[in-house]
Amino acid sequence: MGELLLEARVGELLRARAWTISAAESCTGGLLLHRLTNVAGSSAYVLGGLVAYGNIIKENVLGVQRSTLIAYGAVSEQTAQAMANAARAMFGSDLALSVTGIAGPGGGSAEKPVGLTYVGLAGPEGLLIVRQHVWPFDRQGNKNASAEAALRLVLEAYASLP
Repeated sequence: MGELLLEARVGELLRARAWTISAAESCTGGLLLHRLTNVAGSSAYVLGGLVAYGNIIKENVLGVQRSTLIAYGAVSEQTAQAMANAARAMFGSDLALSVTGIAGPGGGSAEKPVGLTYVGLAGPEGLLIVRQHVWPFDRQGNKNASAEAALRLVLEAYASLP
């Protein structure tokens, strides 16, 4: 029997702690929550999420400060932090993930290349972690890698990875 998928491992961790999770996704377009909800019984711990693809949604729905978006951009550590904190507050979950990035093939620059992604995790007791990645894949590969990184971040923060 093979190793459990990351989303199943995250589900086991959440069940064991009686925790819930939510997400605010941009470049992954709901892929992260899709993966989490592919696990049977995930309704016990997945509360919901928001695809905040446009800055207007990041600002008006999630409450990311316009000044943050102007100063740092939608693809930044600061925006990922704000998105994770906002999702946690909005859904009332124990944990919240955020993903914001440039999936490609266009939209990159010398400063922010295609594949640049920030994955955030907000949790109890003020936990706030953001990881930066620069993926070398095509659009779908970058989205897949970003969702995978978000799941791994939960396990990195709360469980031992193999």
